[in-house]
Amino acid sequence: MFKKILIANRGEIAVRIIRCCKEMGIEAVAVYSTADATSLHVQLADEAYCIGPAKSSESYLNMENILSVATLAGCDAIHPGFGYLSENSTFARLVEKCGMTFIGPSGDVIDQMGNKSVARQMMIEAGVPVVPGSNGSITSLEEGKELANKIGYPVLIKASAGGGGRGMRKCFKEEDFEDAYKTAKAEAKACFGDDDMYMEKLILNPKHIEFQILADNFGNVIHLGERDCSIQRRNQKMMEESPSKALSQELREQMGKDAIKAAKQVNYRNAGTIEFVLAPDGKYYFIEMNTRIQVEHPVTEMVTGVDLIREQIRIAANLKLNYKQSDICLNGHAIECRINAENPKENFRPSPGIVNSLHLPGGFGVRIDTTLYQGYQVSSHYDSMIAKVIVHGKNRIEAIRKMRRVLSELVIDGIDTNQELQYFILHENDYVKGEFDTSFIENHLDELVNES
Repeated sequence: MFKKILIANRGEIAVRIIRCCKEMGIEAVAVYSTADATSLHVQLADEAYCIGPAKSSESYLNMENILSVATLAGCDAIHPGFGYLSENSTFARLVEKCGMTFIGPSGDVIDQMGNKSVARQMMIEAGVPVVPGSNGSITSLEEGKELANKIGYPVLIKASAGGGGRGMRKCFKEEDFEDAYKTAKAEAKACFGDDDMYMEKLILNPKHIEFQILADNFGNVIHLGERDCSIQRRNQKMMEESPSKALSQELREQMGKDAIKAAKQVNYRNAGTIEFVLAPDGKYYFIEMNTRIQVEHPVTEMVTGVDLIREQIRIAANLKLNYKQSDICLNGHAIECRINAENPKENFRPSPGIVNSLHLPGGFGVRIDTTLYQGYQVSSHYDSMIAKVIVHGKNRIEAIRKMRRVLSELVIDGIDTNQELQYFILHENDYVKGEFDTSFIENHLDELVNES
C-alpha cells in the first residue's frame, strides 16, 4: 500500500480524498494556490505546498510544479480527483515517468475515451448501443450537412475532446446548421485546443443515466448500479440520485452488462463512469465514458456502502477488488444536491465572497461534502460549487422529504446560492413523480426562479 499520496486538486474533493487517506493510514499531501492558502484541504493535510498564483493554469494545471512537489515530498502516488488534470493523459504518463502511481486509468485509455468520436467507434465494435451519427470525426461543414440530412434533424454537434457541455450545439433545422457547427467548433478550440467534431442524432427529452464501474488489474470488472443525472442546467448536472425511478430491474441489469462490456473493451482500470441517454421509448445509447471519479459519486456510496475513493486507491496499489458483482446491492435511495455560489434570479451570476455564518445540517442518513467554514473566502477564480448535500432514505419519497428538511436547515450567509431553487425543485409534482428528463429545468426555470 502507498505511504504518501499527493492530491492534485482543491475544494471538497481534496478534503474527501484526504479523509480517506487518513482512514487508510496513508499520509496526505495537499497543494494549493495563493488564493487557497486558508482552505480546509490545506489545513487537514499532513503536508501542504503552494504551487502558484490563483489562476488555475499557473497552479492546479501546472504539471511541473505539482510533480516537483510530489517528488520532493517523497510521494509514491498522485490522486487527481475530478476536473483539472484528472483526464489529462500527458499528466498521467508523467506521473508514471517520475516513478509514482497515477490513481486512475492509463494515459492510453484516457486518450481513447477522451476523444468522443474514438470512444463511440470502440463502443460500436464492442456491441454497445450508440446514438445514430457519424462514424468518427466530421472533416468539413459540407460533410456535416450531408450527414445531418441523412440521419434526420434534430442533431447534436459535439466536440470530440469535449466535456461539461462545452463545444456542443443542438440543431433543429438545416438552415441553422452552419452557425451551430461553426460556433461549436470555435468553442471547442477555445476550451480544449482541439476543434475536431462529431455528430449524433439528438434524442429529445431523454434521461441521463450513468453507471459506476470499478475494474482492477486482474480482469475483474463490476458495476455499482446507476445514477439518474437528468436534472441539469445547460448540460451541467445540478441534482443526482440513485437508483433511477425510470429503470426496471431487467433494464438495470442489461445496461449494467453493457457498461461492463464497455469497460472491458478498452481494458479499463480503476473507477470510471459509463454514461447513457435513455430515450422515452425505453431504448438507451452510450454517449461517453468519464475516466475519473465523478462529482456525484456519494449517491452510489450511500446506496451500496462501497467507499469508491478507497477502492480507487486499492486498485492503483495493485490489489484485487474487494467485491464481486453478486456483492453489490442497491439499498434504499440517495439524492445529491450541488450547492453552487450563484444567484439564480440574476441569470445564475457567480457569487464569491466571505461566508459570514454557516450551519450544516445533520441527522440520520445525511452527508455533506464541503470545504466551507465560517469566515471562508469563496474565490471568484474557481468553479462555483461549494458543497454537496447528500441524503439517504429507505425509499425515494423518504429521501425527498429528508432533502427538503436538510435544505431548509442549511445556512450559508454572506453569499448567494442555488439552495432555494433546489428546495422548490423537490416540491415540483413532476419531479416527485419521477416524470422528468434533461429538459426539466429549461421547462420550469421561470416558475422555479420566481418561487425562490
